[in-house]
Amino acid sequence: MSFTPARFTRPLAALLVAMSFAATAVFPIVVVAQAVKPEAAPPAAAPTAPAVPPPPPAAIVKAVPPGPLPATEEVANPYGLEALWKQGDFVSRGTLIMLVIMSIGSWYIGIVKVIEQARVMRNAREADEKFWKAKSVQEGLAALDEESAFRFIADKGSFAAEHHGGTLTENVDLNAWVGMSLQRAMDVISNRLQNGLAFLATVGSTAPFVGLFGTVWGIYHALTAIGIAGQASIDKVAGPVGEALIMTAFGLAVAVPAVLGYNWLVRRNKVAMELVRHFGGGVHMTLLGGPRTERKGA
Repeated sequence: MSFTPARFTRPLAALLVAMSFAATAVFPIVVVAQAVKPEAAPPAAAPTAPAVPPPPPAAIVKAVPPGPLPATEEVANPYGLEALWKQGDFVSRGTLIMLVIMSIGSWYIGIVKVIEQARVMRNAREADEKFWKAKSVQEGLAALDEESAFRFIADKGSFAAEHHGGTLTENVDLNAWVGMSLQRAMDVISNRLQNGLAFLATVGSTAPFVGLFGTVWGIYHALTAIGIAGQASIDKVAGPVGEALIMTAFGLAVAVPAVLGYNWLVRRNKVAMELVRHFGGGVHMTLLGGPRTERKGA
């Protein structure tokens, strides 16, 4: 039996055709199976909180028509100045009155002294402008104000020079007699300028101790209240301690202005007396017939 290609290729072709049909039937299934991915598992449900019952409905508020506001009652301060005066005894009231008098006196003297010093300095400028430009001492006196301290000095010196002879004063040298008269006049002016400053010095040095006395007296009342009550409660000691603090503050408030005013006025008095002494020296030389000198820097 001879081998022919046709007899061999026919069964082979049939086999290949059968295998192709089988492959086409199986391949789409495999491809589809690969294309479809497995879906992710759904997440586990979170535990739910227990249900909270809804809040009850708000209470219905009945509308009230607006009316006048209630008047606020004013409560008096039990620890103020009024309480200090009403609750304090005669010692506390006397201390307070003394401090008030010291304060009023200090301010009054300070204001009066400032006015007097300003007047002296104004009179010094007037003397420079009028007295030293006059032709004689009498003409210069007439040009000055009657209340001027510088007219008072020139008048005393002129009187001493005119009434030197014919009396016991002629036994004294004219230079010494006129100089002594002018010095007395300047001392009178100095004493007038110094009046009241001693009161300021006294107040400045004693007012803190007066206030301290009121403080000690207030502490005494606080200790007495504690001893009577048997306990150191704030309502028992607040009043007396507040009284003590008020007295201390008053003492300082009176003393500090008095000390500052005293130092300032003393300094201004020195300036005013320098002007007075310069003028007195010029009058002295004029009355003795020497060269007439005019003050500078006034």
